[in-house]
Amino acid sequence: MQEAMINKAKQLLADGTVNRVMGWKRGEFVYDITPAVFETAEEIDADFVCDDFTAANVSKYLVKESRKEGKILAFLKPCDTYSFNQLVKEHRIVRENVYVVGIPGGPKLDAEKIKAKGITGILCVKNENGTLKIDTLYGEETMPYYEAILGKCETCKSRKHVVYDELIGEEGEVITAEDSGRFDMVEKLENMTAQERYDFWREQLSKCIRCNACRNVCPACTCENCVFDNPASGISNKAAADSFEENMFHIIRAFHVAGRCTDCGECSRVCPQNIPLHLLNRKFIKDINAFYGEYQAGEDTTSRAPLNNYDKDDCEPSIVHERGVE
Repeated sequence: MQEAMINKAKQLLADGTVNRVMGWKRGEFVYDITPAVFETAEEIDADFVCDDFTAANVSKYLVKESRKEGKILAFLKPCDTYSFNQLVKEHRIVRENVYVVGIPGGPKLDAEKIKAKGITGILCVKNENGTLKIDTLYGEETMPYYEAILGKCETCKSRKHVVYDELIGEEGEVITAEDSGRFDMVEKLENMTAQERYDFWREQLSKCIRCNACRNVCPACTCENCVFDNPASGISNKAAADSFEENMFHIIRAFHVAGRCTDCGECSRVCPQNIPLHLLNRKFIKDINAFYGEYQAGEDTTSRAPLNNYDKDDCEPSIVHERGVE
């Protein structure tokens, strides 16, 4: 797949279809993959990579890149295309300035799950028939492939692209919530008592160090001037002053993206404290589906989100209590 992508990128650069390429490059370690922009075939040959660790959603980077001169090629996995569409719908991405090539998605691997097995000095990771063969500085290690799958890929919502100009590889299908188990943990939390839920989230949110990684990576957070960066707001980027602020930072952010979150899972993926932030967003998604009908943010670029669209058939506030949702 990587070779096909490199050839396609160089072809589109050579014929003038695009003047730069949005992809990924490797950092210091084999699992240290970061989004990057390439402007020449030489740069692509030297640094372009697409492998089991290229999990990062590049859609948010296109907010600024699509406003630069010329057209950019963007390789998008199925889950990325939902974020891309949502940003187009919100007029944050200039669609005509992006040439989208759809590529197969995951599952991608989580380096932290590998290191949690005590495996260090990782040099190379290969999947051989469901077993990861891991070359390290200290010899070869193995572990079951399924134990290293990234959390967001375990509950994948779709292997089907919702937008592309060209496709590499075979197209997949949308995965139902029942088959993916996307809402299983949300339902488990709903079935807890109020105190149990409070204790769960207090334990999780108390780990937050206010690094803002979740906000910075989130495709739904694209405000030019974020309130958390404004020193005059009283809530600028800093360590939480008390447990109330510790809780509300993430809860308010979840409300901010309600109805717009595509459930890409990037917030939890980049959290250095391993807080399952995606569960807050999934709770809102699940409730929107229950109260307003099935809705998937980013599925198209024309429909209005339930929370942005008034309808006489909208549910009344009392329905929350009638359905037993706390």
